[in-house]
Amino acid sequence: QVQLVESGGGLVQPGGSLNLSCVVSGAVFRLLAMGWYRQAPGKERELVASINYVRATNYADSVKGRFTISRDNTKKTLYLQMNSLKPEDTAVYYCMNSGQPVGPWGQGTQVTVSS
Repeated sequence: QVQLVESGGGLVQPGGSLNLSCVVSGAVFRLLAMGWYRQAPGKERELVASINYVRATNYADSVKGRFTISRDNTKKTLYLQMNSLKPEDTAVYYCMNSGQPVGPWGQGTQVTVSS
């Protein structure tokens, strides 16, 4: 049974940083291309960063230069380092593999950027 558990969100002031984690169980993590998604209130879920099994990365224009996605295959964990956070980064952040989801979406982790 595949499970994805996100953590690391919180309340941070504009310009601050957070590091999100996503632990994946029940799947061959090292072979999966993975992504971080976010959903703000009233908006559709969007992909913000992705990383494939050879660690090639891609970012949405809105987060380029501020966010860094990485992975630790031995720990089956995906990370998202978020710097220079802006109020428009406020959303629930989720991780999921690219393409057809291997399991259900997790609960996500709330990121709130506010002074």
